[in-house]
Amino acid sequence: MNTEKLESLARQVRKSALDMVYRAKSGHIGGSFSIADVMVAIYFYSWKDGDKFVLSKGHCTPALYSVLALKGFFPRDELMNFRQIGSFLQGHPVLRDVPGVDMSTGSLGQGISAACGMAKAAKLDDSPRMVYAVLGDGELQEGQVWEAAMFASHYKLDNLCAIIDYNGLQSDGKVENVMSVEPLADKWRAFGWRVLEINGHDFGEITKALDDAVASRGKSDKPTAIIARTVKGKGVSFMENNYKWHGVAPQEDEYNLAAKELG
Repeated sequence: MNTEKLESLARQVRKSALDMVYRAKSGHIGGSFSIADVMVAIYFYSWKDGDKFVLSKGHCTPALYSVLALKGFFPRDELMNFRQIGSFLQGHPVLRDVPGVDMSTGSLGQGISAACGMAKAAKLDDSPRMVYAVLGDGELQEGQVWEAAMFASHYKLDNLCAIIDYNGLQSDGKVENVMSVEPLADKWRAFGWRVLEINGHDFGEITKALDDAVASRGKSDKPTAIIARTVKGKGVSFMENNYKWHGVAPQEDEYNLAAKELG
């Protein structure tokens, strides 16, 4: 799939995410917008039947659900029931309820651990599947992330690719002020991972990094960490790089302006 098509899909994901959060009057826009490009690349460029995906930053379901709907796991009309009573599309993904969801997540740090288990199981089954996990940068403040990182390295899970959504912001402000995670690349390398650093909004760089992760399987004996530099609220001028858009819904005038900017 070419870059133009991927970019078009990413715009659709952001617009759907905006619509969902606005209608529900709750949800997480900022982080959903920052991972939209990465999510589209995983599902529409790299994905092979049997692969697994874990949204470790489980609150960013507006992006995940939008991608799953575009992939045909459920009708796109269902997106408008996001966070409504009785809907299967709640604020965090639930394995038993949502078609296409491979793991229930929400408590930060646990998703990458589950992804490690999936990757280890695939190794034991001699399966060709890849396991992808998307983590938030604020999530890296959780100790469980680094326990999982040790596990993945020790068991040589070269079929595991973790993508870090490094937008520099979390719910309370800048990551560097709340609790810095730097030197990030050096940390992952010290834990025994291959590390790639990319622009998380450049499909050329994203797809190249994903190709690299897949190609390393069976060759490196190391899991791959892709540090994707992103912009929280990407695509809407007044949301970009503003931590206050971590988990709030837009008012009508804000929604109209954002929808216009997203096209």
